[in-house]
Amino acid sequence: MAGKSKKIFVVALGLGIGLSLCGALPVVAQSIEEKTQVCAGCHGENGKPVDKTIPVIWGQQQGYLYIQLRDFKRNDRKNEIMQPIVSAMERQDMMDIAEYFSRKPWPDLGQPRASKDVSERALTANRSVGCTGCHLDHFQGDGTVPRLAGQSKEYLAKTTADFRTRARGNNPGMSDLMIATVPDDLAALSEYLSGL
Repeated sequence: MAGKSKKIFVVALGLGIGLSLCGALPVVAQSIEEKTQVCAGCHGENGKPVDKTIPVIWGQQQGYLYIQLRDFKRNDRKNEIMQPIVSAMERQDMMDIAEYFSRKPWPDLGQPRASKDVSERALTANRSVGCTGCHLDHFQGDGTVPRLAGQSKEYLAKTTADFRTRARGNNPGMSDLMIATVPDDLAALSEYLSGL
C-alpha cells in the first residue's frame, strides 16, 4: 500500500505543479525570475530555445513581446502551449515579463552566415518587400516591431509559412506581404536573417 500511496502522491504533486504553471491554480511565484521560470522550458535556460521552431525571446523588443503575450491571451494568436500559460496573466504581468526578457542579452545561436547568392537574393527581396521599413536597417526591430536578425532559420521559415497560410492571424498586414512574396525569396530571407 505504501508504494501505491507514494505513486498517487507523486502524480498529484506533478499535476499540481503543472496546473499552477499553466495558470489553473494560483501561482505562488512572486519574483519575476520565478514567474518566468516556466518560459525556460521551451525558450531555453540560456535564451537558446530547445526547439529551433520556437523563437528567441531574450533581447527581443519589449513592446513586441507584450503584444504577443496579449494576443495569445486574447486568442488572436493561437498556440496550445502559450494560451494556457498566459490565460491567468494580468496586463501588468505581461508587461513585466516583456520587460524582463527584453533586457536579457540576445543569444548567439551559432548560425552560419548566408552564402553570397542567398544574401543577394534576400537583399533583393528586402528591397521589393520593404522589410527594413519596419524592422530597420539591421533587422533589429524597435518597440512593437520584432528583431529578426539572429533569430533561428527554422522559426523564421515557420513564421513566414504561418503568415502565408494565415495560421498566424494576429498581423494581417504581414500575411498579405508574405502571400505576395515568392517562397524562394522568403527562404532566402530566413537564411540571411538567421546568420546576422
